[in-house]
Amino acid sequence: MQSFILRHKPQLTIISGVLIAAGLVARFAFHSQPAYAAAFIAASVVGVLPILIQAVQALRVRVMSIDVLVSIAVFGAFLIGSWDESAIVTFLFLVGGQIERYTLNQTRSAINALTDMAPQSAAVRRADGTFETVPVDDVHVGDIVKVTTGDRIPIDGTVMSGTGLVNESAITGEPIPVDKAAGSSASAGTLLDDGMLTIRADMVGEDTTFGRIIELVENAQDSKSKEERFIDRFATYYTPVVLIIAVIVGLATRRIDLAITMLVLGCPGALVIGVPVSNMAGIGNGARHGVLIKGSEVTHRLSSADTFVFDKTGTITVGVPQVTDVRRYDDDGTPVISDTGNGAGGAHIGGLEETEGVAARDSSVPDASALDAGSDPAHDDVVRYLVGVESQSQHPLAKAIVRHFGDIPVPQVDQVSVVTGGGISAVHDNHRILVGSPRFLEADGIVLSSSMCEDADELEMQGDSLVAVAVDGSIRLLLGIRDHLRLGVADDIARLRRLGAKTIVLLSGDNQRAVDLMTAKLGFDRAIGGLLPDEKAAVISGLRDDGHRVVFVGDGINDSPSLALADVGIAMGNGADVAIDTSDVVLADSDFSRLPHAYGLAKHTVRNMRENIAIAVGTVALLLSGLVLTTWLTMAVGMFVHETSVLAVILNGMRLLRYRTGRNHGTRHWNIRKLDAYQGQPRSVIDTVAA
Repeated sequence: MQSFILRHKPQLTIISGVLIAAGLVARFAFHSQPAYAAAFIAASVVGVLPILIQAVQALRVRVMSIDVLVSIAVFGAFLIGSWDESAIVTFLFLVGGQIERYTLNQTRSAINALTDMAPQSAAVRRADGTFETVPVDDVHVGDIVKVTTGDRIPIDGTVMSGTGLVNESAITGEPIPVDKAAGSSASAGTLLDDGMLTIRADMVGEDTTFGRIIELVENAQDSKSKEERFIDRFATYYTPVVLIIAVIVGLATRRIDLAITMLVLGCPGALVIGVPVSNMAGIGNGARHGVLIKGSEVTHRLSSADTFVFDKTGTITVGVPQVTDVRRYDDDGTPVISDTGNGAGGAHIGGLEETEGVAARDSSVPDASALDAGSDPAHDDVVRYLVGVESQSQHPLAKAIVRHFGDIPVPQVDQVSVVTGGGISAVHDNHRILVGSPRFLEADGIVLSSSMCEDADELEMQGDSLVAVAVDGSIRLLLGIRDHLRLGVADDIARLRRLGAKTIVLLSGDNQRAVDLMTAKLGFDRAIGGLLPDEKAAVISGLRDDGHRVVFVGDGINDSPSLALADVGIAMGNGADVAIDTSDVVLADSDFSRLPHAYGLAKHTVRNMRENIAIAVGTVALLLSGLVLTTWLTMAVGMFVHETSVLAVILNGMRLLRYRTGRNHGTRHWNIRKLDAYQGQPRSVIDTVAA
C-alpha cells in the first residue's frame, strides 16, 4: 500500500488540488461551510498520506527529515481545526516536491542521454556458427559479436570481418563516419551507419571507453563537496532543534498555531537542495561539453586554482611529431639539397605551427616514383636505408620518418640493434647504417662538418629534434622533426588568464631551447625543459609548498605522478589510461579548448552554490523575522514562501546548464540534441558542432 501511494504521488497532488478548488467553490459560490470543510479535510488527508509515509520511513532510520516537520504541523492544524491551513500546506509541499523532482531530472539529462545510447543487447556467435541475441552484460571478452546497419556497437573490440561506416561522434566528437574493415578498432556506443561487421570483444561492460565515460559522470554526480557534507550534518541537527524550539514556544505562549507555523517556517528545504542541484547542473554542463569532472570536491578545488602547469608533448602540442626539414650531404659533408616544408597545413608561429592533427606527407620530399626517377641514386638509397631501419622501430620519431616518406620500396636491413644512448645501427649489403642524434653519431667517431653543425644549430633554434643518418661513417641526411601546437592553444591560455589564472608553467622532457622557443610565443611565466617524471612531480610539490593552488594538465603515463600530486589533475581524453584514472578531470577528445570552459564552469558552479545558500538562509531569516514582527504570516503563507525558495534555488542552479565560455571560431563542443530524421528514426546523440 505504501509503495502504491508513493508511486501515485503526482496523481494524489492533482486530487488534493481539485479538492481544494472544490472547497473554495463551495464556500464562495454556494456559501456551504460543511462542503467547504469536507473538501479541505479530504484534501488534507489525501495530501498528508505520502508525506506521512516518507516521515515514518525517515524515523525508522533515525533521520529527522522535513517530512517529519510537515507531518507534525498538519496533525497540529487538525487539532486546532485549521483544515484550510493543513490542506494548503500539504498541497504546496507536494507541488514543490514534484517541481523539484522534475527539475533535478533535467539536470541529470547529460547522464540520461549517455545511458540511453548504451546498447542493451548484442548478437553473439555460438559454437554452431549461429548468432544469439543476449543482454550486453552476458557478453565476455573474446566473444564474436555481429553488428548490422543502425545498431550501436555494444563492446570495444577489433573488427574480424565485414565493412561499414561507423559514426563515432559519441566517443571522438567527430561527426564524419569512419570506414571500418578487418583489423579496425571499434568502440562501444558508436553507431554503424551502413554495412555489417563481426567484432571480437576486447573490452566489455564498464571497461569499455563508453562505459568509463558514463561511470566517471555518475560517480561525479554522486560525490559531495565540503559544503554538501556540512549541510548534511547541519540538517541532521537543525531539524530536531526546530522541533524542540517549536514545542518550547507552544508551551510558553500556549499558542499551538504559533508553534505549528514555526515548524513550517523552519523547514530547511532550500538549504538542503540548493548545493546538490548546483553540483549536478555544473557536472551535467561539463558532460555536455566534453568535460568530465570527477565530483563536486574537484569543482571546488578547480575553482580556487591560481596556477596551471602543463606538460608539453601531447598536451600543448598534438603529440604526433612530423618531419619538417631534410638536409642532404655528400660524402665529404657538402650540402646537396635542402627540402623544407611545414607539412602541417597550419600557420607558422616562429618555427612552431598550430595544427589540428597529423598533416599529409611533405610534398617537397620525393615519393616512391620520384625516388625511382631521382637525380641522385645514392641519396635515394640513403632514404631507403633510413626508412628500412626506422620501420623496425616503434619510437615516435621513427614513426614520423616512415610516415613522412610514404610508401616507398625499402631494403631488408640486417643486424638491427638499438644502441643505448639514442640510436639504431644496421647493416645492408655490407653498408653500415647509423640513425640517431648527432651526439650519438659523434660518440661513434663520426665528425660533423661545419655546415652540418650550422644546420643542426639552425634546426634546434626552430625547436626541432634532430635525427642524423650516416652510411659507412659519413653523414648523408639530417632531419628536423617537430611536434605542433594544438589549434588555438595561445587563445585558450589567454582565456585562462582572463578567468583568473595568475601563473602559467610549462614542464617538458624536451630540450630547454625548444621549451624556451615555445615560451617566447605562448607567454608562459616559467618553463623548464629536460625533466624526468619525478622531477616534474618535484616542481608540482614545490609550487604547492609555496602556497600555489596547482592544476596540472598532462596526457601520458609519465604524467601520472604529477597528476596525482597536483590539487587538480586534468588528463587529455586520448591519453594513457593510467593518466585518465589518476586525474580529477578528463577533457574529451583531448580538446584543449575545453580547459577554459572547465575552469570557468567550476568558478560559476561554486558561485552558484553560494548564491543558493544565501537564498535559503535569507528566506528562513525573513520568515522568522516576519513571524515575530507581523501578524499576517500564517502557516500556509510560510509554506508558500518556503516552496518558492526551493523553486528559486533549483532554477538558479539550472542556469548552469546554459553556461558557456566564449569560443574561438572553428573550435568544437559536445551538444546533446534530438535528430528528428535519421533513417526515419529519432535518436539522441552527442555530436560535434561548430561554435
